[in-house]
Parts: sequence; C-alpha cells; structure tokens
Amino acid sequence: MGALGGHTAGRSRHGERRVSPVFLGIVAVMAVTGWAVWTDFASSTGFAVFLFVTSAWVVSLCLHEYAHARTALHGGDITVGAKGYLTLNPLKYTHALLSIVLPVVFVIMGGIGLPGGAVFIERGRIRGRWKHSLVSAAGPLTNVLFALVCTAPFWLGALDGVPFAFRFALGFLALLQITAAILNFLPVPGLDGYGVIEPWLSAKVRRQVEPYAQFGLLGVFVVLFIPQVNEVFFDAVHAVLRGLGVTDVESYCGRDLYRFWQETNPYCEVILR
Repeated sequence: MGALGGHTAGRSRHGERRVSPVFLGIVAVMAVTGWAVWTDFASSTGFAVFLFVTSAWVVSLCLHEYAHARTALHGGDITVGAKGYLTLNPLKYTHALLSIVLPVVFVIMGGIGLPGGAVFIERGRIRGRWKHSLVSAAGPLTNVLFALVCTAPFWLGALDGVPFAFRFALGFLALLQITAAILNFLPVPGLDGYGVIEPWLSAKVRRQVEPYAQFGLLGVFVVLFIPQVNEVFFDAVHAVLRGLGVTDVESYCGRDLYRFWQETNPYCEVILR
C-alpha cells in the first residue's frame, strides 16, 4: 500500500507539471501564423500579423505567470502544482480576466503591454526576503527575456532574408514585452515591482500601503493617459528598442500592420512592397 501510494503521488505530481494542451494549442497558432507572416501565405498580411502577435503575447503571459509559480515552488510554496499553475494553462489562473483577456484588449486598443497578475502564491510558506523578491521579479524578468529573443535578429545583425512583415511583427511584439516589463517593475502597490521591495519594508509601512494595492494598476493607467507622461514613457520604451537594434519605423509599422482593421500607413505599405 505504501509503495502504491508513493507511485500514485508521483504520477499526481507529474500530472501537475504536464504542459497543458491549451497552451500547446496557443503555441501552435503562434507557429502557424508566424509561418504565414514569414511566407506571405495569408491573403491578409495584417490579419496574420494580428494572430501571430496576439498568440505570442498570450504565450508570454503564460510564461510570465509560470515564472512566478515555478520560483514560488522552489521557494517553498508546494501548493502551486495542485492549483495547475505549472501546466501553463491560462484557464487555471485565479483571474483569467486580468491575466489574459484585459492584456489582449489593451494590446488591441492601444498597443501597450498590460501587466498581468493572477497566480495566488501562499507567501506564508516562503521563508526569506530574497525568495519573496525573486518570486515577484520572476514574471517581468520573463518579459525581458522574451523581448531579447524577439529582438535577437536585430541586435545580432541577422536580418538578411527576414521578410519586412515578420520583422515589423517582431518589433511590435518586442515593444509589448518592454512596456510590460517596465510597468511591472514600477514600485507601485499591486504590481510586481512593489512585490520586489515589499519584503524589505517595515510591517507598519506594509499595513499602510495594503489597502491601496487593488488600485495600483488602475492608477498607473490613469497617469499614463496624461499626454506628457505618456510621451516620456514611450520615449523610454523606444530608447530601449533602439538599444536593441529595433528602429521606431519597425515597431510603428508592426503596430500598424497589427491593427489590420484600419487603413495601412502608406509609408509602411511602400516598404512591404
């Protein structure tokens, strides 16, 4: 009975970490539509870019949450497996609306990477301030890594033979990752950046800040609607992109192609021809 119980528990743990078919399906959509953009197979390049960037964005959101959960597991929270967080299945998140739906809507509406936040970590199981900080930092660091992968052809100077449509799509996808990383790292209650510094604050400060955590993300976006702040924010984003070899034209034309329901900018259209 003991051996059977251990075997059953082992299979259970393995199941908790098996990659979800839902996630694999999203990856498949990303791969197929990426191929369609590269080969210009689709009748509508803009629609193919839309599907490619959206599916890749959702993949990055899943990896963001997985990074939080995996780091928490190694930090001591063994409950993340039973909650399904290690399967990369977005439907297992505590708030699928916040982590998947709203980020996609914000990309469609304004081309900005909305931070997610939907895995429930049992912080009481994690010991050590550094471990708590790493759990919070793991998500946005995944966005940083994703941005580096997207821009690798640019900063490696390996763009020969890369179709312009695919290049533009990568530029826009990198912009989303960088906006998500910057916003997530802001030391604002409710965002990962605050989670990084929270363990180092006094108990009194944490208690005073806690009631405002639920309004942190909303406050950030209200501030971003201020034209001067918005300009400074995107100037910083484009400065990072330029540092990675992505020009303003490439990220702009990527966003233009993504919004296929609007008329394509003539300048971008000329380049694509």
